[in-house]
Amino acid sequence: MTAASVIESPVASAIEASRLSRAGALIGYLPVGFPSLDESIDAAVALVENGVDVLELGIPYSDPVMDGPVIQKATQASLDAGFRLRDAFTAVEKIRARVDAPVLLMTYWNPVVQYGVARFADDLRSAGGAGLITPDLTVDSGADWLVESDRTGLDRVFLAAPTSTEERLRLAVENSRGFVYTVSTMGTTGARAELGLAAEKLVGRLRSVGSTSACVGIGVSTADQIAEILSYADGAIVGSALVRALAEDGVDGVARLAAQLATGTGR
Repeated sequence: MTAASVIESPVASAIEASRLSRAGALIGYLPVGFPSLDESIDAAVALVENGVDVLELGIPYSDPVMDGPVIQKATQASLDAGFRLRDAFTAVEKIRARVDAPVLLMTYWNPVVQYGVARFADDLRSAGGAGLITPDLTVDSGADWLVESDRTGLDRVFLAAPTSTEERLRLAVENSRGFVYTVSTMGTTGARAELGLAAEKLVGRLRSVGSTSACVGIGVSTADQIAEILSYADGAIVGSALVRALAEDGVDGVARLAAQLATGTGR
């Protein structure tokens, strides 16, 4: 049995609870510091209050190679406004003081290395965070994070893509804690009209190597898509659509969209 399966996961617990009560989990992404730090905190709280089960907070980064134009624009605005990495821990702490939902940070790996992997893990745990989604970190290059996440009991979410080999999928399943981030299609993030069959096939491949918690992201933007995803996966991840709603209509707008999306889970 791997360490990933021994340590209790708050994210996995939330996803399992959503599967028992509804069709599955809704995971919502927003960047920290957009359009301001306080508004990003209010928006994240509004997501939970309107049906989101797990929060994914993005750490703004100057070279977001996997992010589409909506998220890139928002994260750049946050950086331009003076975002600092400490703001992410502040946001987690303030959100957790207001709502009882697990909070994952999504970050490219370089900021963690620059901050110090052990220090980052300690500060995230102290703030009440659940763990990390690391889109550009593979299991075989993540030895430091495996050690520190086990030491601190933090969740770690690795990505699986349609192009991943069976061995890569097995490594992601064995070493993820919380869920495996199942990439619906190759390319950058952004709302799409159709998701196609790639995600369902990939979830099936993950199941065949032992996955019990696979959540599908990239391109998810409607309640119907969420319902479709939850017919074969454990959770659906929405990002760009929520960021666009926040940019165009503020906290009230993102709250309305979250409530609408949550109907896809059976709420």
